[in-house]
Amino acid sequence: MEMATCSFHSSSFTLPNPNSNPRTNLSSPLPLSKQLFGFSLPSSSTAKTTTLKLRTRNPKPFSTHSPIKCSVSEATEAATAERRRKLMRRSDIRNIAIVAHVDHGKTTLVDAMLRQSKVFRDNQFVQERIMDSNDIERERGITILSKNTSITYKDSKINIIDTPGHSDFGGEVERILNMVEGILLVVDSVEGPMPQTRFVLKKALEFGHAVVVVVNKIDRPSARPDFVINSTFELFIELNATDEQCDFQAIYASGIKGKAGLSADNLADDLGPLFESIMRCIPGPAIDKDGSLQMLATNIEYDEHKGRIAIGRLHAGILKKGMDVKVCTSEDSCRFARVSELFVYEKFSRVPAESVEAGDICAVCGINDIQIGETIADKANGTPLPAIKVEEPTVKMAFSINTSPFVGREGKYVTSRNLRDRLSRELERNLAMKVEDGETADTFVVSGRGTLHITILIENMRREGYEFMVGPPKVINKRVNDKLLEPYEIATVEVPEEHMGAVVELLGRRRGQMFDMQGVGSEGTTFLKYKIPTRGLLGLRNAILTASRGTAILNTIFDSYGPWAGDMSTRDLGSLVAFEGGTSTSYAISSSQERGQLFIGPGVEVYKGQIVGIHQRPGDLSLNVCKKKAATNIRSNKDVTVILDTPLDYSLDDCIEYIQEDELVEVTPSSIRMCKNPKFSKKSNR
Repeated sequence: MEMATCSFHSSSFTLPNPNSNPRTNLSSPLPLSKQLFGFSLPSSSTAKTTTLKLRTRNPKPFSTHSPIKCSVSEATEAATAERRRKLMRRSDIRNIAIVAHVDHGKTTLVDAMLRQSKVFRDNQFVQERIMDSNDIERERGITILSKNTSITYKDSKINIIDTPGHSDFGGEVERILNMVEGILLVVDSVEGPMPQTRFVLKKALEFGHAVVVVVNKIDRPSARPDFVINSTFELFIELNATDEQCDFQAIYASGIKGKAGLSADNLADDLGPLFESIMRCIPGPAIDKDGSLQMLATNIEYDEHKGRIAIGRLHAGILKKGMDVKVCTSEDSCRFARVSELFVYEKFSRVPAESVEAGDICAVCGINDIQIGETIADKANGTPLPAIKVEEPTVKMAFSINTSPFVGREGKYVTSRNLRDRLSRELERNLAMKVEDGETADTFVVSGRGTLHITILIENMRREGYEFMVGPPKVINKRVNDKLLEPYEIATVEVPEEHMGAVVELLGRRRGQMFDMQGVGSEGTTFLKYKIPTRGLLGLRNAILTASRGTAILNTIFDSYGPWAGDMSTRDLGSLVAFEGGTSTSYAISSSQERGQLFIGPGVEVYKGQIVGIHQRPGDLSLNVCKKKAATNIRSNKDVTVILDTPLDYSLDDCIEYIQEDELVEVTPSSIRMCKNPKFSKKSNR
């Protein structure tokens, strides 16, 4: 299949003019003439009959393939007559964002595009997922921050922006869509459109961007490209896409092999079909070359020598090095600044430039107080561009200073002032996050898109030398017309059939409502789709892995606010709490492990109130893990061999999922501990 397209205009259809060839007549697009799964469906307002003409289509190799024509290009050019006179299209630049659900192969595809564009030398060593340059990104195998790069194809420059795939980092994607004219929507050849696919596509369609659908991992044994194309097309319809937007170009690719083609069974030896589709289906930027300077700061980076660097696309005018500009937040709030240095993206690096014309993506230095969403405008006649809007956060967590007996041992920044300054700096770059003052002067409430969104911030702060405590994640509820509403999410679970019963039971206990279930390929797995309160997702990931013996894959994305679902229990077992400080001993642990699973081994320092394990029954149990064997004068013939169980190794994400209302996670550069919240123990004593 070459492309999946659709048109809905009239109930009447006529045969196309046999003398016209829409694939060769590229200068005048055929209005509302579509090709749907091999059918020709032109519409006419004067026809009274309905005729379908079946065509057989034999995809040719890329080298002999006719030029691709996409009506999306004309859709994005729709504007008023006045704007058409002012704006012109740059044909030598394409600005694209690569968006997809997590693990659908965005970053691997970018790697292949960079290699085939001769960005690197033939003998140069290049690591995998080169765009994931952050340490945490490489450790977790996910993209967290959007990255810019560019390639050159047939004397044209293609600016590429790699975006995150997790829904928790959707704010990054929303910002980036301001900089581009089109997107590559990467979809897995087996899974098809997933929750984050729906989210990013919805945003792109709202912007009116052109879309090229890339069915990636086409070399998987259980690939089902026809199903994926049909599902993607249905997703376009669900999101109220226009007729022109539904006429998307479909490319089949294997990112890891660096191959692409216009049909699933006829791939070229390189990514040529993908590059050609980008050039023909995604329009160049619409610019006002002679207008007043306008550039929206979409991203912020920091360099020790250059200071703050604003990244964005130049919408109008020409920006020059050393130029005096006006920085605007609104019509009434402007300040003056000077551009000290100017960079453009060439291949895999930033290159100094003397001037940048409208339509290109550039980096600006010299404006030390610039914020995301502000406009760099002409000093005399500049006007601000519309501000960037992002979705509201749905989960909040309380950050506070470390109050444990071990405070200050491992961290460099431990005071509330250090904590406040660091959170304020995070807000400058992370638009989807909010910080508010808590109940006390040393407590701050941080709100984000999800627990992973906030957990990445905690991990970054830990590595920077901060020491603090965080409370359990809580959902952000709303009250509308005296009715309590809570956030709901769409959860998709991919699970083998033998474990499906345990997973369905678990989601049912957490107030989840199943609305779809289908088998996938020949691998014996089942796709379950649920609408579930965000509260029910807290702590669900570990529970669902346990229920499925580590085989289930859970993906979630925010859906909407709905009525309060009622009380639910997210954890059945209590905690084992140390009631005495000291160093843990093998003697004490051997008897304590009969009460449940422990987090610590022998020789570990603990303090009073620290959580040292999971109780095997509901309710907490206090025990002494520092007890030493009594020294007596009685000698035994042999020493008793003590067999200790391997302690549970909980990561930061696991600890945050585990804790409940009266518990805290102590985060330091070297350790992650859990403890009971002393404020709750004081209340219970009263």
